[in-house]
Amino acid sequence: MYRRKNALFYKLLDGGGTNMSVLPEERKNEILKELNKMGKVKVMELVDQFNVSEETIRRDLMILEEKGLLKRVYGGAIKTVFEFEEPPFTQRTTVNQDAKVKVGKKAVELISNGDVIAIDVGTTMLEFAQCIENKKDITILTNSLPVSSLLTELLNQNKFTGQILLLGGQIDPKHQSICGGLTEQMLNQFNIDKAFISAGGVSIQSGVSNYHLHETLVSRKMVEVSKQVILLTDYSKIGVDTFCKVCPLEKVDVIVCEQPFPEEWRNHSKLEEINWIHA
Repeated sequence: MYRRKNALFYKLLDGGGTNMSVLPEERKNEILKELNKMGKVKVMELVDQFNVSEETIRRDLMILEEKGLLKRVYGGAIKTVFEFEEPPFTQRTTVNQDAKVKVGKKAVELISNGDVIAIDVGTTMLEFAQCIENKKDITILTNSLPVSSLLTELLNQNKFTGQILLLGGQIDPKHQSICGGLTEQMLNQFNIDKAFISAGGVSIQSGVSNYHLHETLVSRKMVEVSKQVILLTDYSKIGVDTFCKVCPLEKVDVIVCEQPFPEEWRNHSKLEEINWIHA
């Protein structure tokens, strides 16, 4: 009888009662954010933080471990070997997918007919590209193989009109990107209206950062040659610093995120000119 009541109590906490205000995916995002900041998380602290059962937290950690985003240890979890190296592209496609879809749909609204836009690499950019439709005479430059392939399909289906330019250079098969000096030189040849860039981390101190040097250099060049810089990110990247700096936040004109503007960022003068769009 006790076990039944106990199970019912946990069920209410995990989703059937009024105390639960965080959805499962949001909870996992918050766990990852805490992990990025502290390097480790403890099960019992997460139980108290989210007001859910140990079983729920352990299940969250197991799912995140299966995706390669952390390593479970006794009593909690620690960062994986990907602390300074991002997981392969295919491994990241399902991580925070709901948030990426929201961000992608909102960001497409910023494309105007006739725009020349640049799109860098990452799974968020793939969701963004998937949402492009009903745009006329746009030119898209990208160094992402999956993005270029998807856009080609959409162009053939008359989802939008215009042209796609796949930037040349060295192919990174692990991350399905193109980078190198040739890629950067090609970007110098164009007048780009809007650069849509992704990030491994976004913080007030370090600005926009990423994991890979060569991809970072291409994104940095996109920022340099574009009239407007639009950052697409999910909330798990906020407050996180990764290996290579792309640009300071002052260089970013718009940030599209699935969560509202961070409270801890308020009253910072360098952020006054940024248009934060809540997807």
